[in-house]
Amino acid sequence: MSSPEQLSDGDVDHATETAQAYLEELEDAMRREDAAAAAELFCAESYWRDLVAFTWNIKTVENPSGVEDMLEETLAHTGPSDFELSEPAEEEDGIITAWFTFETEVGRGEGVVRLKDGGAWTFLTALTELKGHEEPMGRDRPIGAEPVADPDRKTWTERREEELENLGYTEQPHTVIVGGGQGGIALGARLRQLGVPTIIVEKNDRPGDSWRNRYKGLALHDPVWYDHLPYIKFPDNWPVFSPKDKLGDWLEMYTKVMELNYWSNTEATSAQYDEETGTWEVEVNRDGEELVLRPEELVMATGMSGKPNVPDLDGEERFSGEVHHSSEHPGPDEKYEGKSVVVVGSNNSAHDICEGLWEVGANVTMVQRSSTHVVKTDTLLEHGLGDLYSERAVENGIDTHRADMIFASVPYRIMNEFEKPKYDKMREIDADFYEALEDAGFMIDFGPDDSGLFMKYLRRGSGYYIDTGASQLIIDREVEVANGQVTEFTEDAIRLEDGTELPADLVVYATGYGSMNGWVAGLVDEETARQAGKVWGLGSDTPKDPGPWEGEERNMWKPTQVDQLWFHGGNLHQSRHYSLYLALQLKARYEEIPTPVYGRQEVHHEGI
Repeated sequence: MSSPEQLSDGDVDHATETAQAYLEELEDAMRREDAAAAAELFCAESYWRDLVAFTWNIKTVENPSGVEDMLEETLAHTGPSDFELSEPAEEEDGIITAWFTFETEVGRGEGVVRLKDGGAWTFLTALTELKGHEEPMGRDRPIGAEPVADPDRKTWTERREEELENLGYTEQPHTVIVGGGQGGIALGARLRQLGVPTIIVEKNDRPGDSWRNRYKGLALHDPVWYDHLPYIKFPDNWPVFSPKDKLGDWLEMYTKVMELNYWSNTEATSAQYDEETGTWEVEVNRDGEELVLRPEELVMATGMSGKPNVPDLDGEERFSGEVHHSSEHPGPDEKYEGKSVVVVGSNNSAHDICEGLWEVGANVTMVQRSSTHVVKTDTLLEHGLGDLYSERAVENGIDTHRADMIFASVPYRIMNEFEKPKYDKMREIDADFYEALEDAGFMIDFGPDDSGLFMKYLRRGSGYYIDTGASQLIIDREVEVANGQVTEFTEDAIRLEDGTELPADLVVYATGYGSMNGWVAGLVDEETARQAGKVWGLGSDTPKDPGPWEGEERNMWKPTQVDQLWFHGGNLHQSRHYSLYLALQLKARYEEIPTPVYGRQEVHHEGI
C-alpha cells in the first residue's frame, strides 16, 4: 500500500487528507505546549490510551479534560514531533481510522486514531523503541563472527558460556524475573534483545514444565494466531489449539535459541528492598545452592493469578477420599475408573477435568456455584476472533502485530460496546446448544452486560468456558451438574447448602486463584503486597471486579505503588504484546533515561 507521501495531491482521498490535517494541527498544538488547544481536538466523549510513550505508564485518559491534564503534565519533557500517517486512512460509517508514527525526545512510536465529526474519538500512542537503544534487528542484526583474524578472539559460544558463568555470581543482573512460564520467557526475550542483564528464576526443572505438569488433557483454549511469542512465530503447521506438552517443548526450545539466562530448578525464597543501595536482595536456592541476587528491578511473572483458592470446608478431616486443587490434579488417571468424582467449579479447568475423568470411566458431577459464560470453539473462532486472529485475517493482511494494535486501540471503557454484537450473534447461532445446556441444569450467562468472553476475562479472569467437548457431555447427562454452594464434607460425600449430598471418592477444587500480589506477600512481606494492591481487573464494578473505574488492568505491565516492583503475565497474547512496553520501561531505567510517571495507579483494593 502506498504511503501518503507517495501519493500525488489528486490521489489523496478525503479520509487521508482529513487525517493528515488533524495530525498536523495536533502536533502544532503540542509543539507549542498548548495542552488546552490539543485537548480541543478531541471529541466530548473521547479516549487517549498511552502505552508508555507520553506517560511512562499504561494509562487511558478520558474526554478533553483528561487529555488536557495529561498533556499539561507531560508535554514539556516528552517533546512529541513528526506525526505522520503510515498508510492512507480509511473511512467507514462516518469514522475515519488512521495509522501513524511519531517521535518523542527519547523514542519512536506508532498509533491509531479514530476521528468522528472532526475530532479524535479514540487515540492510541505506543512507544516502540528508544533512540540510541534500538534492538539489533534487520539491517542492524549482529554479524555473529568477527570480520578480522585475532588470536584472542572468542567465539559466540565462548562468550555465551562466559556470560552464563558470571551473571548472578561475579556480575549482578539489572532485572530478576520470578516465574519462567510464557510471561517470564517473553519478557526475558525482549530484555535480552535490548541488552538488559536479566535472570529468570523458575522452580520447575525445565522451561515449559508449568504446562507439562498440568493435567494430561490440557490444551490452550486460545488459537495459534493469538498466541505467537515475540520474534519467533509458531510454524504454519502448528495446531490451532496447542496441546500442553507441545507448548512446553516450544517454550523450552525458545528459551534455548533466544539464549535467555533461565535458572531452572531455582526457587526465590525471599526478597527485601535495600533503600541504601537501591537494589533488591533476592535469596534463591539454585539446585541446592543458596545465592543472593541484587537486581535493581524485580518482576513477578507468575501468570495473571496468585495462589490457589482452596475452600475451607468443615469436616474435611473426616472425609475418607482424596481432595486436591485443580493446580495439583494429575490428569485423567485410570485409577479413577469407576470412582465417584465431584469437581467444584464450572469454568475452563473444571470442564477440562470433568471431560478427562469421564474418558477414563469415572462417574463425574460438576458443582456449579454461579452461572458460566460458554462459547463454542468454532463459533468463537469465526465470530469472536476471526477478524483479527485467524487464517482469514492473515490472508487479509492482518498479521499478529497489526491485530494486537487494533485490539489495543479500543479503550476498555467502551470495549463492551464492540464485543456485545459479536456475542449476540453467537447466542443466536448456537441457540439450540444453549437451550440444551440449560435443560441439563447448567446455568448460562453472557456477562453482566452481555459482552461475553473477553470482557469477563479482562474484568475478572474467570467465569467462562471455551467448549472443547465437555458441554456435550453435560447435555447428554454423562457429566451431571449440581447447583449451589458447597458447605461441608461427610465421611464419603460433599454436602451442598440445600442439604444435597454428593458421594465422592475424589473432590477436585477447580476454584481458581487469588490476586497475583499474594506471591509478593509470601516472597517479600504482607505490607509490601498490600502497598502494591490487587492485581488484575478494570474497576468495572461488575462481579469480582470492584470499582472504582481504573481504565487499565490493575498493576499489570506498568509502575506500581512499590518502586522497582512490577507484575507481568496474562495469556500468551498479553505476554507477547505488553512485554515490549514493560521491557522499554526497564531498559530506560537501566540506561538512566528519566521516566517521570504520569497517573500512577492508586490502590483501592488490597487483594489479599
